[in-house]
Amino acid sequence: MPTNALIHESSPYLLQHAHNPVDWLPWGEAAFSKARGQNKPIFLSIGYSTCHWCHVMERESFENEAIAALLNRHFVPVKVDREERPDVDRVYMTYVQAATGSGGWPLSVWLTPDLKPFLGGTYFPPEDRWGRPGFKSILLRIAEAWEQNPSSITAAGDAVLNWLRVGVRATVPEGHAPDRACLERGYAQFKQAYDPQAGGFGGAPKFPRPAVLDFLLRFHAWAVREAARCRREPGSSSPQPENARDALDMALFTLRSMAMGGVHDHLGGGFHRYAVDAAWHVPHFEKMLYDQAQLACAYLDAHQLTRDPFLAEVARGILEYVRRDMTGEQGQFYSAEDADSPRPEAPGETGEGAFYVWSWPELVAVLGAETAELFAFVHGVERGGNVRDDPHSQFAGRNVLLLAHTAAEAAARFKIPEGVVRERLAAARGRLFEARGRRPRPARDDKTIAAWNGLTISALARAHQALGDAAYLAAARRAAGFIRQNLTDGSGGTLWRSYRAGKAAVRGFAEDYAFLIQGLLELYESGFDVADLEWALNLQRRQDELFWDADQGGYFSTSGADPSILVRMKDGYDGAEPSANSVAALNLLRLAQLTDDPALREKAERTLAAFGTTLRQASQALPTMLAALAFHLAPPRQIAMAGHPDAPDTRRLLAVVRERFAPHDLVLLADGGRGQAWLAQRLAFLRGLKPLDGKATAYVCQNYACQMPVTEPAALRERLEE
Repeated sequence: MPTNALIHESSPYLLQHAHNPVDWLPWGEAAFSKARGQNKPIFLSIGYSTCHWCHVMERESFENEAIAALLNRHFVPVKVDREERPDVDRVYMTYVQAATGSGGWPLSVWLTPDLKPFLGGTYFPPEDRWGRPGFKSILLRIAEAWEQNPSSITAAGDAVLNWLRVGVRATVPEGHAPDRACLERGYAQFKQAYDPQAGGFGGAPKFPRPAVLDFLLRFHAWAVREAARCRREPGSSSPQPENARDALDMALFTLRSMAMGGVHDHLGGGFHRYAVDAAWHVPHFEKMLYDQAQLACAYLDAHQLTRDPFLAEVARGILEYVRRDMTGEQGQFYSAEDADSPRPEAPGETGEGAFYVWSWPELVAVLGAETAELFAFVHGVERGGNVRDDPHSQFAGRNVLLLAHTAAEAAARFKIPEGVVRERLAAARGRLFEARGRRPRPARDDKTIAAWNGLTISALARAHQALGDAAYLAAARRAAGFIRQNLTDGSGGTLWRSYRAGKAAVRGFAEDYAFLIQGLLELYESGFDVADLEWALNLQRRQDELFWDADQGGYFSTSGADPSILVRMKDGYDGAEPSANSVAALNLLRLAQLTDDPALREKAERTLAAFGTTLRQASQALPTMLAALAFHLAPPRQIAMAGHPDAPDTRRLLAVVRERFAPHDLVLLADGGRGQAWLAQRLAFLRGLKPLDGKATAYVCQNYACQMPVTEPAALRERLEE
């Protein structure tokens, strides 16, 4: 078996390619020097370990001896894990999207020896087919063009690089700070794209994009709050009440539709990456940590708004999956699980979703015929398989589980009590989950990404607040401790991006700082340890030092220290993950409220202004930044609890605060000890707050001016609803 230089890497994706006959090199000076010394173009292949089409291109092309020989003879082949190196991916993905109108992974880009792109695309079949040029043909044409006229290709690379550098410069129109019209425009744009039949936005393939759901829930809260303010202040302009209702309805219907569809794992919890159809039925089966974290937050927020136990159950299922299958021995969270896995019925073959789908005979073998009929009715199982659109015959005779009928409908059909139906379904799901566990599992990418762990810490901390389970807070704390120990320098201020097999790799990017800071802010409001705030401020200072754009505001994605990154980009799109700038804007606003530091508030405002043009013209690109803008336009309340955090009376008051979805409230603890002293150095109003008559006491404050204190939960609930 051949071995190439990737065998020395720690990334699971790079290690997957370590035995290809291609002479892969990792991104770095060894590859660059070889390209310059031999005057060869670089073939850059970017992907990640759980990427289905990356696996396909590897099997078809990178394991093909003839294609490998072409690559080795005419190019310097370089492999990059996009999850470890989002900086490399971002530059060349921007080029490919602009040049071809689309992007994705595997990303295939040809570079001059000085790293300038001149041709790119995504997946290429090995031979010409499906109306697409074959990979072998492209390699031969590029090799011939480079041999005959390298100067023209170099000139094209120069032109591309100049275009990239001009294109990423943000412009800040004078005197046009983003305002509430941006929020209403963002709502309108999402309403226009909304699918009222199945939820979600746009057609197939359909992605969850949790940032949109988060914005709609926050827009609803902002609009309701603004309407209340306008009732108190006659003459003020109020948002349309139907807009608030529509935003909530769109988010809730989407969340429920996703949870009922096949994109939701009904046996093991969690969500697959996206649905290939518009109805959320057939998923692309990979599971990403960042999706679990963000979707858990969305379901928790929706549960707080509605008190719907189904939404809480979905959130618990997500977090149970993460804690069971995606957590390391030291409390860290792993990155992803693959879409493909070995086929149980065909050893040696792999297939997408093989771990998750069921045939009718398999169902009957596990459940028995009678229970299988009940289960099939509820979960949409058909004897011949329930996947209608299957162009590659991957799911012939197989079923993707979904929720087709309710327990009440099943009770009526089978003439048995609804409670009995629920018990039998729960037992059936348990038996199927156990049987599924005996199948070959999908591969797991067990590296730890700082940014995605930050998102997951947020989700667990929010779950502790919303559901009251201390185990969630303990899991969040363990993960934060792992990052502190393994992914920071001694002071905790400088982050590494990823960790695996005892080694940290690649310095952290702006998103690693922003997402972890967000997690620490949620962690403080869950457990009230000011050490979380101290660490968050330390990280914020380091983020400012490394990434802040002093000229135009906002944060660059990279520090600028790596000369191989030819363009220092500034991420301004909230896609599968929110952008670092969007999360940073909200972090800065929250930190400013927690410390009364005007410099933090000014940075937040400059970040919002840096993306003002996008917020006004294409609001839908930045839903998380719209959420930050809503927070900025509606100054938050401070709810200060005076008492011991573990005392029963304090917990009762906190339960009242946490039963509501109130994204514009900040909760502080005046514990009479170090935490209160630390906060009072920054927030003078906290100095005199204390329990009354020995009882835990809540102080509801606006702009650091507090109303009369209350000690009873009912009185606090009334105060918060005023």
